[in-house]
Amino acid sequence: MSMKLSVKHTVDQWFNKIAKNPALGVTVSILWLILIGWIAFGWNLGNIGLIDETEPLFAEASRQMFVTGDWITPFFNGDTRFDKPALIYWCQAIAYAIIGVNEWAVRLPSAIAAFALVCLVFYTIQWYFAKQDELEQVSRPTRRYKTSFIAAALMALNPETIIWARTGVSDMLLTGCMASALLCFFLGYAEKGGTGDWGLGTGRLGTGGSGLSSGEEFSQSLTPNHQSRSEATSPFPNKWYLAFYVLIAGAILTKGPVGIVLPGLIVAVFLLYVGKFREVLREMRLLVGVLIILGLSVPWYALVIWRNGWNYINAFFGYHNLERFTEVVNGHSAPWYFYFLVVLLGFAPYSVYLPLSIVRLKFWQRSHWRSLERFQQFGLFAWLWFASIFGFFTVAVTKLPSYVLPLMPAAAILVALLWSDFFQDTEARQTIPVSSSPTPPISPSFLRVSGWVNVVFLSVLSIALFNITHILGTDPAISNFHEQIQRTGLPVIAGVMWLVCAVLVAALLINRQWNQVIAINLIGFVAFLIFVLTPASFFIDRERQLPLRELSAVILEAKQPNEELIMLGFKKPSVVFYSHIHVNYLRFSQEAIEHIKNQAAKGLKPASVLLLAEQKKFLQMDLQPDHYKNLSTKGAYNLVRVPFKKKKTEKMDIS
Repeated sequence: MSMKLSVKHTVDQWFNKIAKNPALGVTVSILWLILIGWIAFGWNLGNIGLIDETEPLFAEASRQMFVTGDWITPFFNGDTRFDKPALIYWCQAIAYAIIGVNEWAVRLPSAIAAFALVCLVFYTIQWYFAKQDELEQVSRPTRRYKTSFIAAALMALNPETIIWARTGVSDMLLTGCMASALLCFFLGYAEKGGTGDWGLGTGRLGTGGSGLSSGEEFSQSLTPNHQSRSEATSPFPNKWYLAFYVLIAGAILTKGPVGIVLPGLIVAVFLLYVGKFREVLREMRLLVGVLIILGLSVPWYALVIWRNGWNYINAFFGYHNLERFTEVVNGHSAPWYFYFLVVLLGFAPYSVYLPLSIVRLKFWQRSHWRSLERFQQFGLFAWLWFASIFGFFTVAVTKLPSYVLPLMPAAAILVALLWSDFFQDTEARQTIPVSSSPTPPISPSFLRVSGWVNVVFLSVLSIALFNITHILGTDPAISNFHEQIQRTGLPVIAGVMWLVCAVLVAALLINRQWNQVIAINLIGFVAFLIFVLTPASFFIDRERQLPLRELSAVILEAKQPNEELIMLGFKKPSVVFYSHIHVNYLRFSQEAIEHIKNQAAKGLKPASVLLLAEQKKFLQMDLQPDHYKNLSTKGAYNLVRVPFKKKKTEKMDIS
């Protein structure tokens, strides 16, 4: 016991030293953010090829913008692409201009959006606990730093965030804009309408008997200054609200109406619940905000509608927005409990602590939450953020795992606030007035229950990974898929890894070392990412995507001028990106035969087509060996040239 207290006292001394040295505090914080950001988002970001089918659609549309200089209408494979607005294409095209047309540039906007969001979550947690320390007139650097470090790590190191931060599509950019906007709103709300600095100044926190040491300038700098009288009458809102409006415009330019509907819903529900709806809308200078949002987002929509008319309106607003909410689109249906599973696995292994994190808030005690200082309502705000997005997309008919990505920051905040109860400083523990805390510290007995659920979850996960080949389906692009996975040894490594984590968590629970449990989960996930997920990604890329990249290179060399390229039986947009060639997608073998006959009848030059097909579809065409020339075979795909020949009877045939 004395050794435990000695270690904790040493940790407290270390965090006190950081708090008393602003330069050291900033340095340690930046290094921590860079470390988790690089592990989660930067490491091997561009060393894996584009993943079919969605990512290459964005990459090629952005490449077309970059090449043609048309920054208004997105195109893919010669057709307009109205699925998403322009911001993601602009970001990728700018990245192309800076570092070239490659996988790094495709994914860089997503990675930057994720990293910026992690930094803002870290900042907000630091600010929140600095304000709480000021209110309670105590100094608790250990809790403040540990919780902010854990919150940033939870935000970055979970499957859902890592997948979409490493994928060059619009989902992470939307989440970055939307979640950052919500955090900026809350920071502005907690400023009580002030237009103080960005929280990065040198103003003192809690002067006049706050009990904070004079050296804690780093934490003090994290608290916004209060408004002056002149600022209260300003026609403009405070800087956090201004940032909120700008980021909402970015969300609209990333994914359309959902970029304002969801944040608006969350803010409205929160303000109505705490009884400050009209008051805060006045503080926000809503008319000014609407003008900012419209001024930044509407010009592109006006230009693209002016150029494309009703085609754009029907495709984007009708099909990709209204119909996705009210009808099943592209077969993406799922049962009502779908997002329970997505959150459980997407935020694993920390998702098992979400129920306790939510119940801990006692959000149903409305009078209690309304009586608190504004900044103390942060936990309630995170819960309403989580619940609003979860409920909205549960009601929506079309369901995809990426739709609930914007609630992951709220989940990370909720779990981090839960663990903050167990990161108390030894010197300050006995001096904290419980009544000033927005939520009383949770009893260890409740955490023990969630901890054992954690052990069970990790054990089940371990068993599932040991038997992953019996769970996964087949992949037509990878021959002997299950056997190859087993030969990599990754299922055994993953199973052993999580089983060890389960044993360690159980041991910590038995020894009542609560605050180490979340660290074991984080370390286990980092090890899983490095030693299992990354090698698995390279394996899938080598077996599934590399053959298509190699065939794209062959196509570039073999294709004759004006020669058509047909893709039969499958749709892999990565070929368009890597070959820079228009591809004609045909689904059925008979359809391909008829198309080739029709092309031959036109007397086109050159008198041949390139055909890229899965081996099964190619055999269904029943072409004779002298009717085609094999150019290359890679993986499950054949690339052949099919020449035209006109018989003496004038009947068109393939030879």
